[in-house]
Amino acid sequence: MAPSAVYDDLESISDAIDHVNVLKGKRHTSMEWNTESQFDASKDKTGFRQYDTAVERVQKFYAEQHAKQTIAHNLAARAHFHSASRVRPELTVWEAMERLNAIIDDSDPDTELSQIQHLLQSAEAIRRDGKPRWMQLVGLIHDLGKLMLEFDLADGQWDVVGDTFPVGCRFDSRNIYPDTFSTNPDSQNPVFGSEMGIYHAGCGIDQLMMSWGHDEYLYQVVRDQSTIPPEGLAMIRYHSFYPWHKEGAYREFMADGDEKLLEAVKAFNPYDLYSKSDEVPNAEELKPYYLELIDEFFPVKKVKW
Repeated sequence: MAPSAVYDDLESISDAIDHVNVLKGKRHTSMEWNTESQFDASKDKTGFRQYDTAVERVQKFYAEQHAKQTIAHNLAARAHFHSASRVRPELTVWEAMERLNAIIDDSDPDTELSQIQHLLQSAEAIRRDGKPRWMQLVGLIHDLGKLMLEFDLADGQWDVVGDTFPVGCRFDSRNIYPDTFSTNPDSQNPVFGSEMGIYHAGCGIDQLMMSWGHDEYLYQVVRDQSTIPPEGLAMIRYHSFYPWHKEGAYREFMADGDEKLLEAVKAFNPYDLYSKSDEVPNAEELKPYYLELIDEFFPVKKVKW
């Protein structure tokens, strides 16, 4: 498959996953940063693709993801990411946005926006609702982890997009399509398949090894190279962790302070799912504002990806 087709298909399956989440009612609002979102109050959500048309493809995607997201794969993925021998591309955040724009064509059936326009749309929705500048930045960069496919940090769509979950413990029945975990060898492992697995109650959500994908990758990139606060890092890392923030799973691992992070993730969720529209942001007009915003939270201009 040609590279452009790979990225087109990635966006297509990513979009289908998003709309399954929308149509299942996976929406949360919460203010300053945890106030209820206003931008989508009058949005007609019936125009999004219907659940039945997306579900078959999404089921196939999750069958593959759930079979392959083992602890062995996740350890190997992190070892590769942190390897001293890996040459990490160095790009500014805006250059990364342009890179994403170049490699992923406009294949989204629900919008004719480019990737940069979609990122700006998310950030602008957060900005219009009067949320903090760091949260606007999170909206701006939240999809940049998809560059992992370009940087040889993923084996396929299944470890780039989709709902996330911890590995190294029992796969909770509140994950989407939980029966498909039966083909994951970890489910039969006496340790990894046990309720607590390699963790313990109250260890803290940040101690869980989350399934490798564009959320975890972006978190690993920005946590040491930006001054985004913990709430913003949680929005990046856990916004696809639906079994936790929507279904109430994995709460037994939460420690002091995790409730605030959970609230932050819920506050961000509407901007992740509902910010698409046909109103086209003017990238050149908005660029000076967002370049200043990027500089405010990224002390080093060239980020190591």
